[in-house]
Amino acid sequence: QSAAALCVTVGSFCDPEDLPGLAHFLEHMVFLGSSKYPDENGFDVFLKKHGGSENASTDCERTVFYFDIRQQYFKAALDRWAQFFIHPLMIRDAIDREVEAIDNEYQLAKPCDTNRWELLLGSLARPGYPMRKFFWGNAETLKHKPKKSNIDIYTRLKDFWQNYYSAPYMNLVVQSKETLNTLENWVTEIFSQIPNNGLPKPSFDHLTDPFDTPEFHKLYRVVPVSNIHLLNITWALPPQERNYRVKPLRYISWLVGHEGKGSILSFLRKKLWAVALSGGNAETGFEQNSIYSIFMISITLTSEGYEHFYEVAHVVFQYMKMLQKVGPDKRKEIQKINDNEFSFQDQVDPINYVENICENMHLFCKQDFLTGNQLLFDYKPEVIANVLDLLCPQRANLCLLSTNNEGKCPLKERWFETQYSVEDIEQYWAAVWAFDFEINLDLHHPEENEYLATDFSLKAPDFPEVDYPVKVLNTPQGCMWYKKDNKFRKPKVYVHFHLISPQVQQSAESVVLLDIFVSILSLNLSEPAYGADTAKLEYKLVAGEHGLIIRVKGFNHKLPLLLQLVVDHLSDFSFTSGVFEMVKEELKKTYFNMLIKSEVLAKDLCHVILEHGKWPIIDKYQRLLKGISAESLSSFVKAFKSQLFVEGLAQGNLTCQEAKGFLRCVVAKLQFAPLAHPCPVQFRVVDLPNTHLLCKVKTLNKGDANSEVTVYYQAGARSLRECVLTELLVMHMEEPCFNFLRTKETLGYHVYPAYRNNSGIIGFSISVTTQATKHNSEFVDKKIEEFLLYFEEKMKLLTEDAFHAQVCSLINAKECEDTFLGGEMDRHWKEIISQQYLFDRLACEIEALKSLTKEDLIEWFQVLRGKDRRTLSIHVVGYGEQEQDSEFAAVLGVQGPLLGEHPQLMFLPPSSYMKNTAFIRHIKDFTSTLNLLPYHKILQ
Repeated sequence: QSAAALCVTVGSFCDPEDLPGLAHFLEHMVFLGSSKYPDENGFDVFLKKHGGSENASTDCERTVFYFDIRQQYFKAALDRWAQFFIHPLMIRDAIDREVEAIDNEYQLAKPCDTNRWELLLGSLARPGYPMRKFFWGNAETLKHKPKKSNIDIYTRLKDFWQNYYSAPYMNLVVQSKETLNTLENWVTEIFSQIPNNGLPKPSFDHLTDPFDTPEFHKLYRVVPVSNIHLLNITWALPPQERNYRVKPLRYISWLVGHEGKGSILSFLRKKLWAVALSGGNAETGFEQNSIYSIFMISITLTSEGYEHFYEVAHVVFQYMKMLQKVGPDKRKEIQKINDNEFSFQDQVDPINYVENICENMHLFCKQDFLTGNQLLFDYKPEVIANVLDLLCPQRANLCLLSTNNEGKCPLKERWFETQYSVEDIEQYWAAVWAFDFEINLDLHHPEENEYLATDFSLKAPDFPEVDYPVKVLNTPQGCMWYKKDNKFRKPKVYVHFHLISPQVQQSAESVVLLDIFVSILSLNLSEPAYGADTAKLEYKLVAGEHGLIIRVKGFNHKLPLLLQLVVDHLSDFSFTSGVFEMVKEELKKTYFNMLIKSEVLAKDLCHVILEHGKWPIIDKYQRLLKGISAESLSSFVKAFKSQLFVEGLAQGNLTCQEAKGFLRCVVAKLQFAPLAHPCPVQFRVVDLPNTHLLCKVKTLNKGDANSEVTVYYQAGARSLRECVLTELLVMHMEEPCFNFLRTKETLGYHVYPAYRNNSGIIGFSISVTTQATKHNSEFVDKKIEEFLLYFEEKMKLLTEDAFHAQVCSLINAKECEDTFLGGEMDRHWKEIISQQYLFDRLACEIEALKSLTKEDLIEWFQVLRGKDRRTLSIHVVGYGEQEQDSEFAAVLGVQGPLLGEHPQLMFLPPSSYMKNTAFIRHIKDFTSTLNLLPYHKILQ
């Protein structure tokens, strides 16, 4: 792939006061054709045809555009793309449609607590400062209000473009395998016509201390959308971008975010007050810009921690005071870890790389463009100390987000309608923090790290070189697959294990117990393993559908130590009643927060209907509410560990003997018996009837207007040939689907077709995220059907050239080499965890693609859409007037989920749009009447 990115160093801070969101709106509008290439959708069509993609984003002080494409089409794509910055059409007729797209994006952003907190925090700045602006924009700010005020939005758009889309404000990065001279010539030829308006670049240097206000230094209680207890402690600092060679905020966040002995989180976990902590600067435009830098410590509290949030804040302030007193320490460990990571970093995809570099050009000196965001160049203790001194209680903002705040927050933020209250810091704590309070002796700097790698030599092989993993150990208890890396040649190893058990899928309770087991095990490991985490050794424990998945990766020198630690904790698993109750409470919140997201619920419903025996999230949540005892967890863990089949894969810089040793270590330590019978690692899939089915439920987040509509078409148990045909079909569908349903019909912001593989049974789906304030979900479903009828006619007109271009594009995507070892590992692990073992699947698919004809594709689409088609529509319906919600006006005043103590899905019958559609009233009752397809593996 070749890629390019262009950064305009102007963003939402430059929005005019009377048109909030104009910078974001312009980002959308410039891509709708140019004088040289007037076709509104032409660039997208060109990219999709040649294996490319594009995107853009608007931040506070920059707007970034980027795309990638196959190398041979790079120059042609550059020319098309450059015209958006030379002479964009910005069609007047498209304004209303693109305002709808902006408004849909705004509606999707509303239920996100991070977005809501950002807007609330910005509102605390001094009047006239740009962080108080509403950056997103919506239909009110870009359509209705301008209309009332007789503002010509089209003229203002053109003015904004002429004022700010000027060559001196822009940075460009191109990456391709051509020579640098060739690329330079192309850029000169193609981009030299970008206008230069001669105006000085906007500057905000005159604005200082935006949050030095009485409003900022208070306690804010907020009602979140998610079920959380979260304490945010925020400081607004002078801008730190100029200190990028020292990176004081990264140094401090490394210490604050530590989870080992002596850390804030270690202390709070022992008190059962917190489960997670993060600290630092997110390096977004809102948190890091030319006016200020944010430093925030965010603590996920337990219910008990919520009751003691002032004490939690005090522990944080004690830690900061300890750091101030001890002073900066030239910790060679931080520098060493940073240097190791840089020296052995994995290759980044071109599109991500150019995006990063074009932003770096705005921030760093020329010699640091490629390295400025990664390396610690200088150690200047005075710079770090100056920042540390500012991180004191008197300068902090406290924000407590909790569902317990419901009914106690009379204020409402204007744009996202976040309910909040504001109060002075409690007098007792204000007095404590005003003077020289004591430092907690349990808090101290991290101890020496035993996991820091020092040996980066490459191992000599002890096994013949192979293209794919080989099973090198096979026992009744398990097997080990192995492949030494001879391609990337880095001192890194990836090791995965799947501990398969028939205990997992026995009931909703057993699935919940596995989740609790994995959560407690992860918690038990967090402190002893945190040194490994900082040394760039990573581990992850996952509650899989059929067992426990263990993943470890990183520098091979100390990786065996980490794997041994994980296996030891698994073998010697224990927990206290306090930890058990805390984890149950957090898991309840996790299930709850999944259920209130329409897109998550829609995906879960689809899987539960199709995959026999899969337990829905709502069942798991209900089971947890009924109560689960510590004794049942102990019994489950004992049964789980008594009989297993363990399958592993090791790849990278290790020998065959070391790989075998990893499996032997697991077997010897856990001392389990082999399984009496093989345990399936797939679900059996239901054979949908030859009709159109509708499963329609009300969203569980009352007041959320977002609806999710997915229409799924089942193809059945098929071969590799039909798989690649379906993939190719979806690829053909992407651009026209987006153009029809989003651009022209303006049904929603997220619109996409997808290839589906459910336990070996293939199909495709089309999904649209819409709003119940604008569209009925069944109307959207009908529009999806309209699109497919249109697409059917379009397919009949498909030319040989267009067909072969898409085939070549898909072949090229499959031939594209892995850029790092993790990509190769993921593909191989997918084959092992599904027990298909077709490691050369990509090569087989490429051969299948080469044999296809245009007629094959058209015929396959007609099969999927024929009179016997099997269609399943999933609707998760938001709240709004288009869904005949009589109480909608009242609902708007209610924020957040109303799941109640006994949550149930509310199944809805079809309305007039789909009155003849068979609808599902109860999932288990419905699926129990259907035939099950045999277990199927796609191998031939």
